[in-house]
This record gives sequence, structure tokens and C-alpha cells, in this order.
Amino acid sequence: MAKRKLNCYIYTRVSTELQLDGYSLEAQKERLRKEASHRGMRIVGEYSDEGKSGKNVAGRPEFRKMLADIKSGKDNVDYVLVFKLSRFGRNTADTLNSLQYMEDYGVNLLCVEDNIDSAGASGKLMISVLAAVAEIERENIKEQTMAGRQQKARDGLWNGGFAPYGYKLVNVDGQKSKMLVVDEEEAKLIRLIYEKYLQGMGVNAVAKWLNENGYTKTVRQNGTVPNISAHFVTNVLDNPVYCGKISYGRRRTEKIDGTRNEFHVVKQDKESYKLYQGQHKAIIDEDTWYRVQVKRKKNAFKREKTHSLLHEHILSGIIKCPVCGSSMYGVVNRKKKKGSDEFYTDMWYYLCKNRKMVSGHLCDYKKHIRQDEINAEVIQLVKYVFCGENDMKDQILKKLGSDDSLSELLQEKERLTKEHEKLDSKKSKQLRRINGLDIDDELYDDLMKTYRAGVQEINEQIAIIENQMYQNDLSIENAQGENLSAEVYKRIIDEMLDHIDDMPDSDKKLMMNLLIEKVEIYEEKQKDGRWVKSVQFKIPLNVDGKLVDTMFFDDEDTENSLSNEKHVETVVLLSQQKPDDTIEIDLDLDELDATSAETKATYQEIKDYVLKEFGLKVSSLYISQVKRKCGIEVGENYNLPKSENARVPQCPKKKEDAIKAALKYFAMI
Repeated sequence: MAKRKLNCYIYTRVSTELQLDGYSLEAQKERLRKEASHRGMRIVGEYSDEGKSGKNVAGRPEFRKMLADIKSGKDNVDYVLVFKLSRFGRNTADTLNSLQYMEDYGVNLLCVEDNIDSAGASGKLMISVLAAVAEIERENIKEQTMAGRQQKARDGLWNGGFAPYGYKLVNVDGQKSKMLVVDEEEAKLIRLIYEKYLQGMGVNAVAKWLNENGYTKTVRQNGTVPNISAHFVTNVLDNPVYCGKISYGRRRTEKIDGTRNEFHVVKQDKESYKLYQGQHKAIIDEDTWYRVQVKRKKNAFKREKTHSLLHEHILSGIIKCPVCGSSMYGVVNRKKKKGSDEFYTDMWYYLCKNRKMVSGHLCDYKKHIRQDEINAEVIQLVKYVFCGENDMKDQILKKLGSDDSLSELLQEKERLTKEHEKLDSKKSKQLRRINGLDIDDELYDDLMKTYRAGVQEINEQIAIIENQMYQNDLSIENAQGENLSAEVYKRIIDEMLDHIDDMPDSDKKLMMNLLIEKVEIYEEKQKDGRWVKSVQFKIPLNVDGKLVDTMFFDDEDTENSLSNEKHVETVVLLSQQKPDDTIEIDLDLDELDATSAETKATYQEIKDYVLKEFGLKVSSLYISQVKRKCGIEVGENYNLPKSENARVPQCPKKKEDAIKAALKYFAMI
């Protein structure tokens, strides 16, 4: 009987980040193909990670795909061929774990240049030793690279990356590295920023003055918004490169506590990093730069609240600008009486956050909206929804208590688990049949082929079920993370119904944030004195047998009016629940708070991207937190824990970086 030809995968990796790896991807592939041919192996799959570090498995998508294919058994593979063990991994624990994982599925590792076969008696021992050596080598490479970068800083040379605004990188004769050269057009803006700041302006005031006087930035790789933001001004004022210095250690990669191979970038205090004299020409003199730093340090304190400590902007962040759709926030107008130390009564307003150039975006809507007017309208609508004939409290609490979607997901999990157990049992029976075959039986080859085909088919079914189980686990995690607490709602709603007018502003704000997703307003006050156009609730409401989450004010007075003679029209919008019926309407998308960024990718698409590229699971809560940091408008998260002292989880730095990468991939930032 002819011996079966062994199937193999080949895996290649090169780290272009350090550029210290001796062989290119093509050279590795060619060597592995020749070795497979020499050993009579059939290559059934090729996997390659270009520019990926070998420090862990998570950062190598092709490697993880290879392991998944091994698990599925789709190619009946016997070996994985790598050029050297260091290409397989440079971390001892990950290398041995991956090797054990492969061996659990009957797959061995062959390191061609090292001449190590894990199937041999001493193969795994040699792999353990070499893996430890490879990890030490990786740490040495890292230390040498960092030492090289620090020496480069000592020499006054730019350490890589895009040139800071005001400079460009050019090749200079006699220099191996590109040199920073002043871009005179851009440098004018840099000098002006320092000048205005030392004249007494703050960071926001400098940005505002520059924009109002027609100054813009050059659009370049590391600056895609032409308008000047306060953040840009801050970076310019804090960067020592403009006074002719090169810094080293402004940001450091530090290990995340409690992990083995997870790191994050941490910004260092000014006193912690080193400054060296650069070889480039300074745009501003050292005296100017140090005077700015003194002022920056002096201004780096939190101003105390001088107005009423009891007042809260109860709709801040919820109310949306009618022009740009961004959130509006609360401000106070506090004036002192002439010739007296007394103040006039504080006046409170809502303003568009983009009325001043802070994030590089400017809105023309400058109107001050009185808080007492809009607050009263929204509170009255809430009363209408939850009180009287339109009482929604019992319906909402019933819906919250039922938790249908989570219940269905848990039932699906139970079904998938049982199906997985059945397939495992079926596979075990098939393997026992194979082990029980008599090699002398004349039907041995046919039976072996049939049984193996059966095992492969079962493996494929198991792989499908496991993928469904994984997706189900993610859905359960998201449902549990996003499910609103019925107890919190009941407590707040009861308090609202009995004492809404007497509640302190802090409780009113909590209530509004729990119940309301956003409030849209008109650009101008209407003839009847009304500002509010619509209110969207965080949960769907059952009105006249229809599920709705947004209440629109009608422009015409009808018999179904509120106490202030404002009619409420109900409209079916997006909802997690399936409504019994729908109402067709003409809807202008410009009226919704859906920026171009928000429409580019769903939360699930972002989760899928992060999982695929970084091997990380992220929740909708973490995505929302990162989107807010990036200035993307999202509804605030008010999934409050049952205990008031419970900790709200914050997105870890590693996952934050991964989410930001996804947002960049989908062109949302």
C-alpha cells in the first residue's frame, strides 16, 4: 500500500519595523517550498504576516487564521513548516502554547534552518530552549533599537515619523537620516501662536483669534483639518522642537499590569523626559519657549466654580445644535452690578460646542438658548409621556423586566452547546471506528477513507457551531452590557412622578440622561414661544399600540394638545423591539443627529474589525467611550449599576488604541 503523502502549511513572518530580520518573505517561502518538495510533502496552505512582531500571537492575524484552520481539520494537515523558530514566535510561553495547541490536533512543527522536528523525541525540548533564546534576542533587539533612538536624539536628529508642523524632512548631503528644515510658510503660524499666547491670550483664545482672522493650517499627513483647534495650539506650545531641541522619552511603552505581553503608550511628565540640542534650526528662541512653559504651568489648574453650586445643566450633551448637529453645553452669564459687589441674577444658556474653534470644527450657530425655557418644555413632555392617560411607566418596567432579547440569546447558547456535545460524541465514535480497523482487512483503505471523510465533515460542522457559539457569546456580552437596569428606572420614574418639580437639578439631570437620547430644537424660537422640535427616548414607548422612541411636536394646534397647547405627534423610528405596526413618514436626515462619521460603520462592524486585526473583544460601552474622546457624537451611556458605589468599567489603553485604529480604518476620524 502506497504511503500517504503528508500535507503541510508553510508560515512566514518578517518584522519590517525593526528591519533586522535577515530574510525576506519571498526568500523564506522559496526555502520552505524546496524543503516541502524534498520531504515529499504537499503544501495545502500558505500564511504570511508581513511587518508583524513575533512577541505574541494576538498581533499576527495570519498566524491565528492558520491555527483556526488547523482546528477545523479542513486540510487534514500533518506539519507546519517555518524557516526558523524565531519566525514561529519570539515569546517562550506563546511558542510552547501554540505548539501544544497544534499537537492537540495531531500537527507537528518543522523548523527548517534549525533542523528541529517537534515529532522527534528531543524536538520539543530543543524548541523550548530555542524559544527562550529567541525571546531574549527579541528583548536585546528592542533594547538596541531604543538605545539607537536615544543616541540619535543625543546627536540632535529627528527620530522618525512625520515632521512637526513648521518643518519638513529633507535629504541632506553627508547625513544618513533626513533632517528637519524650516518651512517658512508654516513657521509664520508657529511664531504667531507663541506671540499671541505671550500677549495674554489663552489656548482657546489663540485658536479663536487665528480662525477669525483667516489663518489656516496646511493640510498634511498628520493634520487633515485646515481650521486651527485649541488642541493644535497646545501641541505647538508644548513641543520643544520649535526652540531647537530634540526630546527623548515624551512617550513610553509600558507593560500593562496583570498581563504578560500587553503594553500601552503612556505620555510622560515634562520633568521626566530628556532634551538634547537639535541640529535643526529653531523657529522660536529658547527664552520665548521657556516663558511659555512658565505660563503654561501657572495656568494648569482647575478653576473653581464661582456661580451656584446647586445648578446643573440638565440637558447638556443631550440637546443638539440645529445647524451642525453637535452637542450643546451649558454656560452661565454672571454680571456684577455697577458700583457694587453684588451680582445680577445668574442667567443660564445652552450653546453649540463648536461655536468656538476647539476641535478644528466651527459652527455658525451663535445663539444663546435660555435653559429655563427648553428645560420646561422637555420636562413637560416627560410628564405627558409618563403621567395621566399616557402613563408609560408600567409598560416600560414590564418591557425592561422581560428582557426578551437576552433570554433568546441564552436559549440559543444552550441549544448550540447541546449541538456541540452531540457532534463531539459523534466524532469520538468515528475515531473509535478508525482505531478499531484491522490493517489486514482487504477493505481497510476504503473504510479508512470513508471514516476520515466522516471525521473531516464533523470537524467542519464543529467549526461552524463554535463560530456560532463565539458570536452568541459576544451578543450576550453586549446585551448584558447595554441592558438598562429596571430597578434604576423604577426608582427614578417613581421619584419623577411624585417630586419632579421639587427635585434638585442633579437628580433632574440624572433622570434626563436615563430617559432621553437627544433633544432637537429649531434654529429660531417659534411663534408660540416653543424651541423643541423633537425628543428621542432611550427606550421605545408603546403609544396607541405602536412602538415609538421619538416624540415630535406638531406645528399646528389640535384637540390632542399638551397643557401648554403643544401637540405631540408620535413617529416610529429605529428600535430594538419589533413594532406591531409602522407609520410611514417623510424624514429629512439632516434633522437627525447622524454625522457622516456615525454613518460609516456600525458598532458590530467596529467590533468585528478589532477582533480580526487585534484579536481583542470590545464592548459597545468601550466603543462609545473612545468615540466621545475622538469628538464623535454618540448618545451618552447611562447603563448604571445597581449599586451606586459600583465602578463603571473604563476602556483599557490597548483596546482604546485598537478601537481608534478601527475608526481610522472606517474614515471616522
